[in-house]
Formats: sequence, C-alpha cells, structure tokens
Amino acid sequence: MAAILRRTTAKAAAELLPRPPRGAGWLARFLGDGASAASHGNTGVMASAAEFVPWRNGGGVLHRAASVDPTAVVEAGAVVHSGAVIGKEVVVGSGTVVGPSVSVGQSTRIGWRDTIIGDATKIDNLVQIGHNVVIGKCCMICGQVGIAGSATLGDYVTLGGRVAIRDHVSIASKVRLAANSLATKDIQNPGDYGGFPAVPVNEWRWQTVNLRLLSKKHVVRR
Repeated sequence: MAAILRRTTAKAAAELLPRPPRGAGWLARFLGDGASAASHGNTGVMASAAEFVPWRNGGGVLHRAASVDPTAVVEAGAVVHSGAVIGKEVVVGSGTVVGPSVSVGQSTRIGWRDTIIGDATKIDNLVQIGHNVVIGKCCMICGQVGIAGSATLGDYVTLGGRVAIRDHVSIASKVRLAANSLATKDIQNPGDYGGFPAVPVNEWRWQTVNLRLLSKKHVVRR
C-alpha cells in the first residue's frame, strides 16, 4: 500500500494535490491544503490528515465531508476529497485521486494508477475511465462514456452520451464532443466536435448531409 501511495502524476497532480514537506507522513502527500501544511510544519499536516478517514469497503481514504454510498468501493491508495459525492456501486481504483466537489454516478468505474479527477467535475452513470487518466476541473461527462488509459482532458470539457476517447489522446480545455463521437487523435483547439472519428462540428454536419445525398442518388439509380 505504501508503494502505491508514493506514486504521483507530475503536473496535474501537483496542481490538484500540493505536496507537504518530507517526513510529514505518507497520507499527507494526498490530503488537505499542502501550502498551509508546509507553512505550519508537521502539526498542520497532521491536522489536515485527521480530516480523512479510511473507507471500510476497499481500504482507501476519504474526507469526512465526502458522501460515499455504502455499496461503493474505494480501493487502497485512492483518495476522495471534501464535498465529493460517490454513487451506488462505483469503484474508485487504487491510486486514483477524486478532487473536491466531484460527483460520480451509479455503476461508474474509475481507473487506477495515477488517475486524477479535477475539482467540481461531474460524471454520470455507467462511465468507464481507464488507468492514468487525467481529467481537469469542471468537466461534464455524460452516461456510458468510455475513456481509455492515459488520456488527458483539460478544464471545462463536455462529453456527450456514449462518447469514446482513445488511449493517449489529449483533449484541450473547453472542448465539447457530441454524443456517440469517437476521439481518435488529439484535439488541440476549443470548440464543438462530433462524428466517428470526431472532427469540427460543421465538418461533421457536411459529412452527414453529403452521405444522405449520396444515399438518395444511389436509391434513385437502382
């Protein structure tokens, strides 16, 4: 368990979970206000750590102000922060950090090994999030979305129902993906996207119109 908890995710983890000074205890790596703890020494770190309690179903830790359904599993090495709401039959994998005020819907599976869910992100029911995924703050992820391992989402990203994100794909901040879209490569500019594979939304609409016109011509010729 100690080996799992030593893992961090470079930039995103540093922003979400500042590190306290060395020797302050393994739990303090993930918990509370790191800047405040650093300024007040070990006493401040331990006071912050005291706000977190172990979760009986899985062995992870959660903030006293978090709301976790009794059927949810928070695995060893996972941390759930203040104000987060974890729904029924959710599994939060080992090494995952769920930020403050995050909401996770029923039967969602959040990956393991350095997966980060940013502050105030809302995740609907039946979502699958793979390992090493980093999701920014204030994102909205609708039902039945699948995000493959090592994908990265910026801030304020919206994923419509049944969107799929390929592994190692990066999505820029303020991107919106229409329902049933598939992101197979990086999306670097904010805006609306859709299709299979995902392209800018106006291009997707033209593709849809042209496909319909070609279908009608084919039917007339026959």
